[in-house]
Amino acid sequence: MRFLGKILLGLTGLGMPFAGVGVACAAGAGEGYFAIHVVDEATLRGVPLVTLTTTNHIACTTDSAGWIAFQEPGLMDREVFFHVSSPGYAVGKDGFGYAGVRLKPKAGGVAEVKVMRQNIAERLYRVTGQGIYRDSELLGKPAPLPRPNFNHVMGQDSVQALPWKGRVLWLWGDTNKAAYPLGNFHSTCAWSDLEKQGGLKPSEGVHLEYLLNAEGELRRMMPTKEPGVVWIFGLMIVPDEQGRERLVGHFARFKSLDQRLEHGVCEFDEAQGFFVPVQVLGEEYEWQHPQGNAVRVKADGRDDYYFCQEFALTRVPATYADALNPASYEALTWSEAAEEYVWQKAEGPVTWKLENERVKAGRMPASKALLQVKDALTGKDVRIHRSSVAWNPHRKAWIMIGTQQQGEPSNLGEVWYAEAADPFGPWRQAVKVASHPKYSFYNPRHHEFMDEEGGRVIYFEGTYTESFSGNPVPTPRYDYNQVMYRLDLEDSRLAPARKTGAGP
Repeated sequence: MRFLGKILLGLTGLGMPFAGVGVACAAGAGEGYFAIHVVDEATLRGVPLVTLTTTNHIACTTDSAGWIAFQEPGLMDREVFFHVSSPGYAVGKDGFGYAGVRLKPKAGGVAEVKVMRQNIAERLYRVTGQGIYRDSELLGKPAPLPRPNFNHVMGQDSVQALPWKGRVLWLWGDTNKAAYPLGNFHSTCAWSDLEKQGGLKPSEGVHLEYLLNAEGELRRMMPTKEPGVVWIFGLMIVPDEQGRERLVGHFARFKSLDQRLEHGVCEFDEAQGFFVPVQVLGEEYEWQHPQGNAVRVKADGRDDYYFCQEFALTRVPATYADALNPASYEALTWSEAAEEYVWQKAEGPVTWKLENERVKAGRMPASKALLQVKDALTGKDVRIHRSSVAWNPHRKAWIMIGTQQQGEPSNLGEVWYAEAADPFGPWRQAVKVASHPKYSFYNPRHHEFMDEEGGRVIYFEGTYTESFSGNPVPTPRYDYNQVMYRLDLEDSRLAPARKTGAGP
């Protein structure tokens, strides 16, 4: 059996593995607590979202620095076995198939547990929610955030973020609060500073300063007296006729996931400090508006915003007037007459399903398909649910971080990396970079403003939640929150996905 990390044989005849476990007493540990530090065996950096579970199902999950403050009456000063589990990280198994470690919790003691990273992407920290550095605080450990454990929110869904007015503006959809299960369902915003302006390094965290109302509560960023929840996507900065930058996006008010009550284009009103509708659209405008993740593309004498849902298949000229005009939007569609893809305004964009049917029916050459993503290692189909696309100067290609739908071992938790010559594709070979078994990690967002080393190192996050996963046990504190990952594009395991294309 191959054990991961430094293996120490057990204290019984079973040969129980201690996956890189070291135990010591330290005056710096919080009084009364046994400090368990779970670290990546390669980098020795603390690993968030690692759960240690006792044989009677007491579950403790590491905070964003990889710490657990353990204090359990009846389990101190005696040998305790902890099952170790974590999305994309692992320890070795013993002869009976148990993956875990045996520790002897002692007040003031410290144990280090080394885990091996199986994901290509490295999990760094939780961005939102309560208790981000909960155990670090209990143990008296430093944390990079000035308010590391409560900053108005308990959970937040689906992030948009972009530099604006010299800072970074963050926007989320539904936001859970501590006072009552129904939180802010009219979108929430926060500011943070870029590293060059005194903000945290991307590897350390994001210091969020939430926009509040006069009562000190989370500000409703799209207030309305009408019923329903309001979501905003497709944020982009466009100049008006006077050259003034305007922040706009698409708003939609929903009664339920499948019942939209109202939608249109909204704009951030700087005087009022929230978004206001500037163009209400009829239901006939199904795709002629901002949506998903917006990315600016300057190519072939054009300056456009492309919008990523599954893929980047709709666009609009990057001006304020065009953003508000449904007639300015174009979609990519297959022309059977020309036997190629064309940008046009009459039909909605091609979908993976429609393209797949055309290829199988022989109505489109497979060589001209744009969306038929395959697992570069197995050749199996990878159907993308949502994605984030950006030009990468290091790879000199367009890169995509996409979440798979109906994947394995999760329905919406498998994250893939791919490259293409254009923002719309062709996307063909992909490599899985993160897995969240039996959990969801949807609406991924690559933050270009965080890129390091000329784009060699990128950062992306997504919504970690049990929703749509079938998992009946949400992970305390982490569930329904944003989790940040880092990816080195020179990792040799990404080689099968590499595609050097002509730049924009």
